[in-house]
Amino acid sequence: MNKRMMVALLIMVISVFLLAGCGGTDTPKTNKAKQDVLRVGLIPNQAPDKIKAQYEPFRKYLSEKLNMPVELFVATDYAGVVEAMANDKLDVAYFGGLTYVQAKQRAKIHPIVTEIDQETKTTKYYSLIIVPAEKDIKSVSEIKGKVFAFGDISSTSGSLYPRIMLDKAGIKVPNDLKNVVYTGGHDATAQAVQNGAVDAGGIEGRILKRLIMRGTVDEQKIKVLEKTLVEGYPWVVRDSLDKQLEAKIVDAFLTMKDPTLLDLMRATAFAKVSDANYAEAEQEAKRLGLLNPKK
Repeated sequence: MNKRMMVALLIMVISVFLLAGCGGTDTPKTNKAKQDVLRVGLIPNQAPDKIKAQYEPFRKYLSEKLNMPVELFVATDYAGVVEAMANDKLDVAYFGGLTYVQAKQRAKIHPIVTEIDQETKTTKYYSLIIVPAEKDIKSVSEIKGKVFAFGDISSTSGSLYPRIMLDKAGIKVPNDLKNVVYTGGHDATAQAVQNGAVDAGGIEGRILKRLIMRGTVDEQKIKVLEKTLVEGYPWVVRDSLDKQLEAKIVDAFLTMKDPTLLDLMRATAFAKVSDANYAEAEQEAKRLGLLNPKK
């Protein structure tokens, strides 16, 4: 090997080591790269397009507080948001209590905050069983043998807690009912009850009140048969989310002061919650077969 070839070979070896060194330095930087967008999922407890529009002011608020882009995702059903979280396609999600306990079977997540309800002034809100005002139904036990409407099967106040109320009245779903209808959302359930398409339905009290205020539902055509308190919808994050970012998200909720934004969020303020707050929902979901629901 002549001197020129030896020099060329030495240059090649040095180049390989330099490139390897650069690769080793860049890799950790890539792995630790700052998250450039926050992906937020919302359960479609009403029509998905309405939900996305409703939360647009929140998206802007959160983006400004975190100084980063925020994207909203609304699936066509509750299971779609669970699926997205389980596949690490979301960083934050707004779940119902039941959706959360279903999601944590598949994803490493934990709740951070929930809203202080405008009506109860606590972290709890009401789930209702409603009937058409014209029907002569005076107690939940009289729903036996009739047609009942749930929202989404994974809804907390539109499925789980109405089942609990039915169960306490001695009615087993679906065996003790003439038929079970899944409307997909609280607004659709209210319409089905108002129009007499079903004999009774389960619905979130806050949503019913808003539908009445908007004139979408006629209060005179609906009667509340029974109600029960439910722990508020948890805002949930991935366990692997950067802890500093998580702390900023929690702070964004706890320091939210704009009355208009709070009203849009159906809250007077926000409070911290943990997995323990949803122990009842998990226990009842297991008992009633709703952790892995099948219609």
